Amino acid sequence: MDRADPDLVVRGVGIWRGLVPPAAQSALVADLRAVAEAAPFLRPVTRRGQALSVRMTSAGALGWITDRRGYRYEPRHPSGAAWPPIPDRLLRLWAAVVPDAPPPDSCLVNFYDAAARMGLHQDCDEADLTQPVVSLSLGDDALFRLGSVARGGRTESLWLHSGDVAVLAGAARLIHHGIDRIRGGSSSLLPEGGRINVTLRVAGPPR
Repeated sequence: MDRADPDLVVRGVGIWRGLVPPAAQSALVADLRAVAEAAPFLRPVTRRGQALSVRMTSAGALGWITDRRGYRYEPRHPSGAAWPPIPDRLLRLWAAVVPDAPPPDSCLVNFYDAAARMGLHQDCDEADLTQPVVSLSLGDDALFRLGSVARGGRTESLWLHSGDVAVLAGAARLIHHGIDRIRGGSSSLLPEGGRINVTLRVAGPPR
């Protein structure tokens, strides 16, 4: 994880292809299984009561949740348990791609089965929107769609593969982005199939 510059930049979003090698991917999956044992995956709902197609959990001081009260960060899993710590391997990944940023305090873990999607959205619930967002793909390929900071207009898509890392920072920090579909069976990393997306953020106010 020592490549300082992305392999390509799409609409201002840096993409590191295969930054996390296969052995490290397997180790991270084990780390994330431990996270999910401490803070089980949930299928959350929106303010309107619509269930998301992805399952979610978190690690770190703050976890992102959505329910009838809306989108927000909370210091505890809905069960009342504190979120587990962010795995060290993920903290090292963050430091490798955004070395000048403060350490993340939130790690959102999304699991996509073959039918899951994520509509175009902005990451804008954080206290300091100048801090980067780091996204890691593990497992099956995902078609990543990128729009603009303003809603609407043309979009551009590319496939993300297991071990790829995307960074939203600078002028692209608030770009609209989403996942159109999952290419089932494209990776053998997860025995049951599917994709894990790990999103690291600085969610709370400066410490």
